[in-house]
Amino acid sequence: MNMKKILYAGSEVMPFAATGGLGDVLGSLPAAVKQKNPECDVRVVMPYYGQIKAEWRRQMTYVKHMMVPLAWRKLYCGIYSLEKDGVTYYFLDNEYYFRRSSLYGSFDDAERFAFFSVAVLELMSAVDFYPDVFHANDWQTALAVIKLKRSYTLIPEYFRIRAVYTIHNIEYQGVYDMNMMEDIFDLAGSDNLIVEYNGMLNLTKGAVVCADYVTTVSPNYSKEIQTDAYGCGLQNILRQYNDKIGGIVNGIDTAYNNPASDPELPFAYSADDLTGKQKNKEALQKRFGLDINPDVPVIAMVSRLASHKGFDLVLAIFNELMKDNVQFVLLGTGEKGYENFFSSMSARYPGKASINLIYDRALSKLIYAGADMFLMPSKSEACGLSQMIASRYGTVPIVRETGGLYDTIKPYGFDGSGNGFTFSTYNAHDMLHVIREAEALYENGEKWTELVKKVMRVDFSWDASAADYISCYENLLAVKRGR
Repeated sequence: MNMKKILYAGSEVMPFAATGGLGDVLGSLPAAVKQKNPECDVRVVMPYYGQIKAEWRRQMTYVKHMMVPLAWRKLYCGIYSLEKDGVTYYFLDNEYYFRRSSLYGSFDDAERFAFFSVAVLELMSAVDFYPDVFHANDWQTALAVIKLKRSYTLIPEYFRIRAVYTIHNIEYQGVYDMNMMEDIFDLAGSDNLIVEYNGMLNLTKGAVVCADYVTTVSPNYSKEIQTDAYGCGLQNILRQYNDKIGGIVNGIDTAYNNPASDPELPFAYSADDLTGKQKNKEALQKRFGLDINPDVPVIAMVSRLASHKGFDLVLAIFNELMKDNVQFVLLGTGEKGYENFFSSMSARYPGKASINLIYDRALSKLIYAGADMFLMPSKSEACGLSQMIASRYGTVPIVRETGGLYDTIKPYGFDGSGNGFTFSTYNAHDMLHVIREAEALYENGEKWTELVKKVMRVDFSWDASAADYISCYENLLAVKRGR
């Protein structure tokens, strides 16, 4: 069966409205699939948030409106669309649910995304677009997979739709009280066994059970979440259905992340001519109040200050690290304990440590371009984009071997193999040891430059990942499904 139509659904999509990696994926993957498979009709659906900028709203066309059935409610839903990079984007409008001050965190998120999930299924009928593959993402669209397979499958047009469900972060599962099953989620009593887990209603569990295939955002993460250490309580279900679980590494937007043409950098450069990288390093040192010295390696972190990002390891060895001939720059916000610690380090090591408790995309670009090493000691990391972006800008990653970090960064060998520095045990001094290995290689200017050029040339584009997703979809469609 040839794949002709794909519909992606997610709660955020770049560049329209996004808070993290899910938005980056849905902003890049559909266009990459379309580029590799031009005959395929690729469409994406997301909520019509109040945060969507006027420049995008002006490009939208009002399609129609529909009434969405959700338990005892009939709710208005406007449909808007626009085309970009050959992909059709739909925006589902209900001001009560989506004109909020933030995308997530409202008291009624369960109801908001239940509405969105059902509206996604109703959209297919409203615009007469029944996809061959419906690809849902994270708990906010899990209900769409459940209802597609439990009730909409009785409608002939929906019967043949294959459902793919991607877990971007297993920590967020959509867990609610069972008494919300009928009233909020419009599920029948017969769905109890599908969604119940440990006495609670678990939307991710239901989607895993119902989906034709489940993906995660890296092969290693798909294995990790089946273990007690990483499964966040859902490992038993994931092990039970492991024959339909796999991982595909995310890519990055290599046009947006391109040091040769990045408008946010003071100086352009490439793997063939690194002159601009050295100039960006000087610009970084000036901008962040570090001593201007081309011979001192700059270690960078651009991250949320959260425990699972490995910051307790950094705290444990920070004073030891500062005795080395290095500089350290941090950009990000997060848990107050970490913010307070790093603020005190900034005062203790002037000219050597620059702590910036903000998030600024333009500043992050200067850090990616101007630093020498990029530290990601994560306790868990489903895929990680920062290590790939850093590589693209010639900043050598130092990572812990977990999730997608393990899949994308391989340890440097003195034969020239590998594309970064890695450690496996979650231990502060193991991390410090590999940082010092990187420092030692930095002292060998010629070898370091070879490594920088090598990491810049690694292909982290969506091209390979899009091909893997297309294979996944085609394999699903090749399986004949009996009633």
